[in-house]
Amino acid sequence: MKKFWSDSSSLGKLSILIGLFVVAPLIVLPWYPEDAKYTLSFLLPGGGSILLGLLLSIFGKKDTEVPTDWKSQMGRSSLTVLFAWGWGVLIGALPFVMGEQLRMIPALFEAVSGWTTTGLSAMDVSIVPTIYLFHRSFMQYCGGLGFIMMMIIFISNKQSMNLYSAEGHPDKIMPNIKKTVQAIFIIYNICLVLGSIAYRIAGMTWFDSICHCMCSLSTGGFSTKLMSIGEYNSLSIEIITIVLMLIGTTNFAALLLLARGKVRSFFRVSEVKFMFILLAVFIPPTAVSLAHGLNISLAEGFRKSAFDVVSALSTTGYSTMSYADWPHFAIGVLILMMVIGGGIGSTAGGIKISRVYLMLRMCALQIKKKLSPDRNVEAPYYVKASGKTPIDRELADDTTGFVMAYLVIYIIGSLVMTVTADCTLMEAMFDFASSLSTVGLSIGITGPMTNNATLIVEMIGMLLGRLEIFIVVVGFTFGFGMLKDMFRRKRNG
Repeated sequence: MKKFWSDSSSLGKLSILIGLFVVAPLIVLPWYPEDAKYTLSFLLPGGGSILLGLLLSIFGKKDTEVPTDWKSQMGRSSLTVLFAWGWGVLIGALPFVMGEQLRMIPALFEAVSGWTTTGLSAMDVSIVPTIYLFHRSFMQYCGGLGFIMMMIIFISNKQSMNLYSAEGHPDKIMPNIKKTVQAIFIIYNICLVLGSIAYRIAGMTWFDSICHCMCSLSTGGFSTKLMSIGEYNSLSIEIITIVLMLIGTTNFAALLLLARGKVRSFFRVSEVKFMFILLAVFIPPTAVSLAHGLNISLAEGFRKSAFDVVSALSTTGYSTMSYADWPHFAIGVLILMMVIGGGIGSTAGGIKISRVYLMLRMCALQIKKKLSPDRNVEAPYYVKASGKTPIDRELADDTTGFVMAYLVIYIIGSLVMTVTADCTLMEAMFDFASSLSTVGLSIGITGPMTNNATLIVEMIGMLLGRLEIFIVVVGFTFGFGMLKDMFRRKRNG
């Protein structure tokens, strides 16, 4: 236990960062002075987190030693990540409770949905004060990058790389981790500025433009409107949103190639190619299904299909219409897209496009081996932003293990939701896929009237999905191990 808390100064810095995120919505008060009555609802939890962080940073022990064994490195890093996200959820939920907007469980749900960039909501946004609408959007924007990445922008230490990897970012795209994170941060914010301007030109107010851009880029899906993007009924707004969702769901390392003008290298990345293949394969039949099932024109079917399939695959969760009358085929496509998810190392959730691609490649290779002599089968590889990468045994095992864990959790969670939400299996599969893949689409189960048991099941799914399952398992296992050791020493001593 002592070894972990020797790095209490890092926990302090994370606490300060989270506190700053929570007080940030107060910047809207000059434009919306009627919301000044909620000042203390943000200032007290945010200020408390900053104060605690300062105390830990000043009086806590610095990290002077990084363990050399992999188990301890991963254990400590995973536990730090779990602390950051757990503390962030609690502090992010308190403004809703203190401002009498939500009870504790729905408030925690809203915070989890915000930080994990899911977008499922227990609020009626038509009556939510403006400062809370900004709070929800800003949580998603910061959650898209992640607490650890945001901390590394300003502070880096011996554990930075371990923490960066533990939060689900596999690629180091610059010579060192700090420059990598700063490059990602710059790209992210340039896209925010350009996207907000595009939305404003397309007809949104400045406030709605900034909020929707933050949530599109982070593949979050919170909206300031009850009907989400469908409220605007604007083709230009839908196109802008599609572009931003695709940017958000693309691996940061691949985006850097595009930012440097290396367009050919960008489209050579296996994950990028496979993403566009998936869209090309599934958008047309979904469009036909919608045209037939909803009695709309094929052009309108393509418009709705393109938007919602991209929204599901990118795990953003924006919608242009209710899914109550959608044909089962189209609903099935959305479930499949949500389960697949976006790019690894991006803001998106799901199994991830690269893992699905690798599973299909390995399946094809196995078939090829059965049909050809071993000597004729070339060494398999796939293309990352950093170049060709061999598909070795370790990568295959890691990929298979994650996919199996995801599917087991998905099946169990869906079955549990049929009980807690008293819904059909398809409805449960849709909404739990949305939770586990951090999407935010709902077939009607999740909303202001959803019971606490269902919200808790979905919260567990969202956290497991955002933190990539194994990080949660490793963190809890390491934490319980330290507690057992501590109690054992006390009992023996």
